[in-house]
Amino acid sequence: MVTDVEWAAFFPAAVLLAATPGANQLLALRNGLRHGPRAAVGASLGRFGAFALMAAAVAAGLGALLTASEAAFTVVKWSGVAYLAWLGVRTVATAGGPADAKGRRSRSGGAAPDGRPAPSTRRLARQEFVVAAANPKALILFTVFLPQFLSRDAAHVVLPLCALGAAYIAVEFCCACGYAALGGRLKALGTTRRVRRRLDAATGAAMLGLAGWLATEKR
Repeated sequence: MVTDVEWAAFFPAAVLLAATPGANQLLALRNGLRHGPRAAVGASLGRFGAFALMAAAVAAGLGALLTASEAAFTVVKWSGVAYLAWLGVRTVATAGGPADAKGRRSRSGGAAPDGRPAPSTRRLARQEFVVAAANPKALILFTVFLPQFLSRDAAHVVLPLCALGAAYIAVEFCCACGYAALGGRLKALGTTRRVRRRLDAATGAAMLGLAGWLATEKR
């Protein structure tokens, strides 16, 4: 029941959390700059697919299992560290290069500015999905963050948690659109290769930083 949720406190906190730059938001900015805002927004749907699964897992009680099980947390944690580190190194190594030298032609037949085939939105969405899913802190965030806004007298928690999860995804989607639009604006202004290289390097560094921070977390 949505009446069991403290919405007035939830939305300001959700906006602040979603607007804070993170690996996925930097990906949205980078995709907007390299491939345009439409492709970046489409790619962000992969992230929200991962978030929807996380919200459902929290509502079903699986999030509590992850936080309680040392073995489960360790497996998910090091899988996330490995993927984020690989993606960060790859992003830094290819900073400022072609949009995607190995990308496949998109459904619309578009190509990168240098004439190389553009990656498909599906491929970009898969990258966003894995970045979101590979970070166990995102699941724990849903586990810890969402329940704070349940009313103390809530008789049931499954439906309110699902409502909170859907609301948070909507807020993050709006923020992702903002990052994608900013990237698209920079693209329209004709950014130099140096700017693209710096943005790629910042995105890769953020992923490496997240991987390092995650590796040091015990619980």
